[in-house]
Amino acid sequence: MSLIAEKDLTEFLPLFGLTEFRPGQREVIEAVLAGDDCLCVMPTGGGKSLCYQLPAVARPGVTLVVSPLIALMKDQVDQLLSKGLRATFVNSMLDPAEQYARLDGMAAGQYDLVYVVPERFRSPRFLEAVRGANLKLLAVDEAHCISQWGHDFRPDYAKLGRFRGMLGNPPTIALTATATDTVRQDIVAQLALRSPRTFIHGFVRPNLHYEIDLSHNKGRKDQVLEGFLRQNPGSGIVYASSRKRCEEVAEQIVQTTGRKATIYHAGMAPDERRSAQDRFMQSECDIVVATTAFGMGIDKADVRFVIHYNLPGTLEGYYQEAGRAGRDGLPSRCLMLYSYGDRKIQEFFIESRYPAREIVAEVYNYLRAIDGDLIELTQQEIKEALGLQISAEGVGACEQLLEKAGALERLESRENMARVKVDSDAAMLVDMLPRQAKAQRRLARAIEKIVGAVRFEWVEVSPRDLQAATEMDSAALGRALRELRHLKVFDYIPPFRGRAIRMIERAAPFGTLKVDFETYEKRRQCEYDKLNRVVAFAESSRCREREILSYFGETDSPPCGRCDNCRRRGLGRTSTEAATASRDDAASRTESKPPEHVEINDPLLEVVRKALSGVARSRSRFGKNVVAQMLCGSNSAKMKKFGLQKLSTYGLLSGFKQDEVVELLDALLTVGCLEQVEQDKFRPTVHLTDRGQQIMVGRAVLEAGLPLSSALARRFAPARPPDAPAGRTRAVSPPVIPAPPLSASSPATRGQPADAGHAPIPAPPADALRHEERADGSDAAAPGPVAGSHYWTWRVLASGFSVAECMAIRGLEREVVLDHALRAADAGWTVDPGWF
Repeated sequence: MSLIAEKDLTEFLPLFGLTEFRPGQREVIEAVLAGDDCLCVMPTGGGKSLCYQLPAVARPGVTLVVSPLIALMKDQVDQLLSKGLRATFVNSMLDPAEQYARLDGMAAGQYDLVYVVPERFRSPRFLEAVRGANLKLLAVDEAHCISQWGHDFRPDYAKLGRFRGMLGNPPTIALTATATDTVRQDIVAQLALRSPRTFIHGFVRPNLHYEIDLSHNKGRKDQVLEGFLRQNPGSGIVYASSRKRCEEVAEQIVQTTGRKATIYHAGMAPDERRSAQDRFMQSECDIVVATTAFGMGIDKADVRFVIHYNLPGTLEGYYQEAGRAGRDGLPSRCLMLYSYGDRKIQEFFIESRYPAREIVAEVYNYLRAIDGDLIELTQQEIKEALGLQISAEGVGACEQLLEKAGALERLESRENMARVKVDSDAAMLVDMLPRQAKAQRRLARAIEKIVGAVRFEWVEVSPRDLQAATEMDSAALGRALRELRHLKVFDYIPPFRGRAIRMIERAAPFGTLKVDFETYEKRRQCEYDKLNRVVAFAESSRCREREILSYFGETDSPPCGRCDNCRRRGLGRTSTEAATASRDDAASRTESKPPEHVEINDPLLEVVRKALSGVARSRSRFGKNVVAQMLCGSNSAKMKKFGLQKLSTYGLLSGFKQDEVVELLDALLTVGCLEQVEQDKFRPTVHLTDRGQQIMVGRAVLEAGLPLSSALARRFAPARPPDAPAGRTRAVSPPVIPAPPLSASSPATRGQPADAGHAPIPAPPADALRHEERADGSDAAAPGPVAGSHYWTWRVLASGFSVAECMAIRGLEREVVLDHALRAADAGWTVDPGWF
């Protein structure tokens, strides 16, 4: 059909309660009406739905919309019906008779929009109905679910390309709110789109204010949450990582703030979830505390804030969830309460989604050893029987891998529907049966008519339909089905309740199964990479919006001026606000004067500071052995898994052996610079103490007597200056640092100048830092100027640390480090431009 004139497109807007298009919508709609395949990437609240809904009502024919959630499609259809538009859905919430009636209505042209879940394509009856309809457009919503590199991969989505081919490759639009370039390419390939028009719009949300609070423990989170909710009225969503945490946070909100809150998670009954959603949508309660199960397709315009109580697993997920705030264009806040321990929660989720090879083997060997039917065996029962340290969903992930390897089948209840499968393209079932088997032949013809062209796939069928087609009672039908199962090309599963599995292979040892662990490990590592990006986002001092836009491919955006980092730097504020904030920030970061006696001329102190900075950069998430591996530049799998090879402190002590660094960390534990905390049973992690922090940034003394073996202590023995009398302390001056041995992972081979930090460091002017001896032999600060904060920053840089390492050690932002370097240069100290 020819393109509808541009001037006519706006005539359809009142049907949707709109007066104008949002940015990018008109271009997409024009491409759809022209019959082009399209890939549309618009953020949550950007108006993706209109891009296929308007074309659906602007011309005759059916638009088939694939949507991931049954509840989501019902909400969308209800909204369309309230506007007087012709829309419906077909899913398992309906009884078979109603499903068939709606399919017949679709074929008769009674609907413009029909919503289905991807699993619906398994039904031959559905495929036949679609073939008989005037299908004008296939719309695949939440299209990132197609890609195994996306953040919400669903296997049934991955089959849509094949089903699309069975329907004659109709014009298709794939829509998603979050997709990196890799995911976009995968969507196009999986759906086999033909030269698709790609539209990417609207990732900048000028009314959203991103902010992150570094909350070291639950008490801090609860305190910040309470204060935030007292200051911010209106509707809001609080996302938590688990069902239990949702319940705890909701109770906390009610008790501390008196505000009305409800909960929403997948563990609730459907009617409970529906009730919670309706209460929130109708503003009967203003806060919903939920897992990520809540929000997809929720179109509530006046959400004033979205809070992430726990770290989300991906930046895509965070942006999609945060984007549910402020759809009315009014200022809205997006707060994340981030703690280092949150990462462990997400790691547990990843380990459950991608169990280790040995766990998959353990599950397989357990299942194949059971003699009998496994239909009633639940994933939780398998987990408990084996004592696995993964979730019940992790057992499901093992089953999914074993299903792909042909060892078992996973079965899901289909509302009293049976299943049949014909594993042959060539032969007809009836031709494989003797002529005297009249009942079986009659049944075979009925099954072939139902299955149609769908082979090698399970096809749902109503036992009542089979009875009607064969004119058999249930007993006779059961006998005929059992007889047909003797054929190698036919299989049948009777109706059952719940989720179950059925073993296909029991004899084969696990090692002989064709499990694609290579792709599996790539996907697992991809999940860890995504998690590392979220952690980097939470810890970044850059503009939050720029970080998000950069992740999605927009690398030249200016600072937003609204997020916490921008406001901390004074961007986007009046001069008065900026000056006030600058004074406040300076006051909050006021540093004490340098200690009266710091043994700077000590090789041990330099190594200790590097070790302490390594603990600081690892964010108290690992034990001493892993920290030591990181500092030594290890190439172990853990470094890649946790992204430790990307830390600025990776390889900082590459000249030492791992056991030497572990010994050093043990010594620092003994003298109280570090401490071990057993956050998980038998899994202590290393933490920096206040004293360790002070020593790391040069504000405290490292006393003599660090308990080291004689062999390691000899490596740190300082050379006494020839003119230094015994028992007296000379004027402090920066030392000559010997070049440490280099390795492929040391800073000098990771982009640093080869001689960085190895040349003699000139002493600052005499008035920068002077000491004189007191009568009792101790040092006293001499009258006159004392070295400021910029001196210690210069000392760290001049000692060979990179700018990023200096930021971590000193606790400063990049701009402050640069300012300190300029002040050092003004003072006449040597500053190498290569540092920056």
